[in-house]
Amino acid sequence: MSIRLRAMAVLAAVATLLVGFASTASAHGTTIDPPSRNYGCWQRWGSDFQNPAMATQDPMCWQAWQTDTNAMWNWNGLYREGVAGNHQAAIPDGQLCSAGRTQGGRYRAMDTVGDWKAVNKSRNFTVDVYDQAFHGADYYRVYITKQGFNPITQALRWSDLELVTTVGKTPPQEHTFLNVNAGSRTGRHIVYTIWQASHLDQSYYWCSDVNFS
Repeated sequence: MSIRLRAMAVLAAVATLLVGFASTASAHGTTIDPPSRNYGCWQRWGSDFQNPAMATQDPMCWQAWQTDTNAMWNWNGLYREGVAGNHQAAIPDGQLCSAGRTQGGRYRAMDTVGDWKAVNKSRNFTVDVYDQAFHGADYYRVYITKQGFNPITQALRWSDLELVTTVGKTPPQEHTFLNVNAGSRTGRHIVYTIWQASHLDQSYYWCSDVNFS
């Protein structure tokens, strides 16, 4: 590669980083523990997102970075507006993790079926919602996939989920901890969290991959 082309490639990478940081600074929020799929990819690879080793070490994140890098830089922007509480009507089966291909399909790679990195959790755990913009909540709803669902081979449908936790009106605060009981579940599951923000009719949707020990 010529010096000129190499310089152009470096400038392009820097521009991507700056766009990402600017978008992150505008702030909304996500689940950081267990991490949403795009937040986990940003957390693990944000400082090294062009590393080809990701393809073998973390292939689901690799395909996500290749699909749209802004889905990870904008880990706090996975929401829809104007849903009016009709979540199942707004988001089709198979598109739950991307909030129905919201933001022009930016987060579509989150719906890709495969072996996403999962964090180990006990059956009683907390979901840490990072309300970066201090929106507050009208409510939170936490779902977990039913026993027998296999997130490695199956696309997520509403019928695969069971509502396990509901928390009502919550004031703006940086972190909200939602207590969750997974019952008798074991093995791999998806935790699906809906945050209905209070400042607007703005609904956030996050898939987090867990392994119940």
